Amino acid sequence: MNIHEHQAKELLKKFGVPVPNGVVAFSVEEAIEKSKLLKTNKYVLKAQIHAGGRGKAGGIKILNSLDDLEEESSNMLGKFLKTHQTGPEGREVRRLYIEEATEIEKEFYLSCLIDRANSKIAFIASAQGGMDIEDVASKNPNKIITYRLDYKNKISDEETEKVVSIFNLKNSSKNQAQKIIQSIYQTLIKTDASLIEINPLVITKKGNVLCLDAKINFDDNGLYRHPEILNLRDLNEEDPIEIEASKHDLSYIKLSGKIGCMVNGAGLAMATMDIIKLHGEEPANFL
Repeated sequence: MNIHEHQAKELLKKFGVPVPNGVVAFSVEEAIEKSKLLKTNKYVLKAQIHAGGRGKAGGIKILNSLDDLEEESSNMLGKFLKTHQTGPEGREVRRLYIEEATEIEKEFYLSCLIDRANSKIAFIASAQGGMDIEDVASKNPNKIITYRLDYKNKISDEETEKVVSIFNLKNSSKNQAQKIIQSIYQTLIKTDASLIEINPLVITKKGNVLCLDAKINFDDNGLYRHPEILNLRDLNEEDPIEIEASKHDLSYIKLSGKIGCMVNGAGLAMATMDIIKLHGEEPANFL
């Protein structure tokens, strides 16, 4: 299960992860009224959809006044935002998140995930974060490190130091980053999350380390233990057919092809899809 950025940040904040102050709004009027509570004269307006690539698609705006915020909120709310992850149909923007703008000194990439292939928990980090992290991964993979560790109740200072080594931080900033890694690890293991992605993790002009964006995915099989997280589910962000399938405990994923698949067992289902693609066609679904 996925959740929105503002929900992910609220959850991370409960575990001690520093994030910018922000407010969520479902209308233009609400956006303006709540933004007046923020202690800033520069705002970051963010479309809330379950997809990456919002910045390049115009879903993130830096604004210098409430008048600009009102205009851009009106332009953004109710519109369909198309990114490389939404498909050509895009996703309707039904909620907005407004944050106090941050003066950024440096951007990094950090994620923590369940590495099923190695039965480990993995941290992935890069000194080059932000909107172009996918280009970094494809063109300069040596700029990214992966640190794997066995499951345990707490990650040690020595382990956090290995993760932050690629950031080349000093003194207070290094200590802050290590504490953030410890908090992210606790969030992952205590909420049954399968992925926590911070992109970017930043150092501000004042030397503070902040999580400027956050994405969290949860293992559906663990949601019965976390009703408070299940309540964060936004059905508007999910495919209606997938929602109906989940009611019957079916694993269904809609795809872009034309050949429907109804298969007994996940392994055979994946093999069936491979055979379809091997013969030059595309599956319409995973079921």
